[in-house]
Amino acid sequence: MSFLVANVPPHKCYVRKEYLYDLESGHGEFTEAVWISVKSIARRAIYIEALLPEYGALYDKLPLHAFVSDPETPSPDLPLDVIELWDCFSYDITVLEKFTLSGLRCKFLGKDKQWHHGEYMFTIDACEPDYNRPRLGLSETPDEHKSFNVIQLDNGQYAAQPNNRVIWYEASMIPKETLRPDFKVSTHDFAVEIDPSWSVGASTEWQYKTPEESEEIFKYDLKD
Repeated sequence: MSFLVANVPPHKCYVRKEYLYDLESGHGEFTEAVWISVKSIARRAIYIEALLPEYGALYDKLPLHAFVSDPETPSPDLPLDVIELWDCFSYDITVLEKFTLSGLRCKFLGKDKQWHHGEYMFTIDACEPDYNRPRLGLSETPDEHKSFNVIQLDNGQYAAQPNNRVIWYEASMIPKETLRPDFKVSTHDFAVEIDPSWSVGASTEWQYKTPEESEEIFKYDLKD
């Protein structure tokens, strides 16, 4: 778990030059870029730090919309709030390339009511690990928490979408025709240490058996 900044798998692409000049110039121009890290600031879009080989420079706090896989304007050119549905939830994040999803094709349903196709890259997730400070965010609230699946889109852009907006393709496990998900959002926190009648707090035995369990096991051994 990282605070604020985390490494991401290095990825070669291009950055729109206007984002290097505060959107004042460089429109329609591109320069090579390599993803270095991701920055998560609560209630801000995901920010990417990139190495710019032509300049030997690092440039920080670039939104996903700044990047393209080829040095040309995508068609369609999707706005930032379509390729990324939610702002960051927390300053505490982890980056994971989910092995079973590695390289899988997928599609996400955008807020523009269109399906957008691409290939899975990695996932950004968040939590609130520091219990010495107020829990002000929603990163651990079951019905509010979202992870960001980063996807390289066919149109040349990149997206960050939660699980509930993405459909996956996997030839060996997923049939060609799938059911339409009609699930409900989970609103429950699940825990197992909630029964006050069961306790092994006074036991020093290796298996932590209650007296009742010890008695039952003894009877079972005699019968066996």
